[in-house]
Amino acid sequence: MRYLILSIVIFAFATSAKAFEIEDRAVFGEMKDGPVLRIISTADINYFTPMIDAFRRFRSDVVIEYTVASSTEIMRAVYDEKQPFDIAISSAMDLQTKLANDGLARKHSSSLTQNLPDWAVWNDMVYAFTQEPAGFVISNKILEGLQTPQNRQQLINTLRQNPEIFRDRVGTYDIRKSGAGYLFATQDARVSDTYWRLTEVMGTLRPKLYCCASEMIQDVIDGNLAIAYNVLASYAEKSPHSDKFTIILPSDFSIVMLRTLLIPVSSENPQLAAEFLDFVLSETYPSGVSPLLKTRSLEDATENTLYRIALGPGLLVYLDNFKKKNFISEWESAILQD
Repeated sequence: MRYLILSIVIFAFATSAKAFEIEDRAVFGEMKDGPVLRIISTADINYFTPMIDAFRRFRSDVVIEYTVASSTEIMRAVYDEKQPFDIAISSAMDLQTKLANDGLARKHSSSLTQNLPDWAVWNDMVYAFTQEPAGFVISNKILEGLQTPQNRQQLINTLRQNPEIFRDRVGTYDIRKSGAGYLFATQDARVSDTYWRLTEVMGTLRPKLYCCASEMIQDVIDGNLAIAYNVLASYAEKSPHSDKFTIILPSDFSIVMLRTLLIPVSSENPQLAAEFLDFVLSETYPSGVSPLLKTRSLEDATENTLYRIALGPGLLVYLDNFKKKNFISEWESAILQD
């Protein structure tokens, strides 16, 4: 077996009742006397396995413990509990920036990091290694015969005109639980007022709220959803059932999330962590893909419709407790109308 999956609810490091929760865990390699690299990540095991396998071909002596958790649970593990993870990988750029801004990340500089574009690195602590747009995932079967919405205003019109099709069949993130969902929502609202009109329309249709993109995509595949909003195209493209849905990057603007990694100050093996970080940013892993990996959908998109979320302290604005409380309260009023 290439790796061992341990399906446990509370990570072994945790001992208190308030310990952070995990979704999955895998161990790559056999626990012996060699070095161990501990990674905590929002990315599913299958999503990151090719990268880990490639690194272990380069460093076969290294055992990798890979723990999957939500972005908010990663914050609890690294920020609150100071768990000894060597690498933190997250789709929530704002939370990663907060870790670095508040002194919870190590600085790292190398020839690889110095050659990154400015938008892909912040303060030698937070590094982007993917560009992943969020869009609509639409059921081909349920929406058969309807014109496919290409932007947010068209989506609003389609939802309003066909409530019998979309009632109980619209999915989006629960921004109270999903760090990535909260990030997308705040950035969406920052770019255009259309977000709030769309949220109010979705709220009239008894929408289903999710923690994770993978669950939304599966419900589209199973016919439980007609459309999922603000889903990462990178996850949808990897589905073996992609013939059952269409991915739309909205033509008004497509928010592009940068998946990032950092080395926590609590790392017990920072040199090995730096080696792994450089490997991820290099061009030596499978298929010779760019270190700033683009999804297929992004490659087909028009550059002037892309809105890349910028790394930096600007992301901390909506993490202010007062602003966050007000934003979530406004969102609840719009989305929870029943």
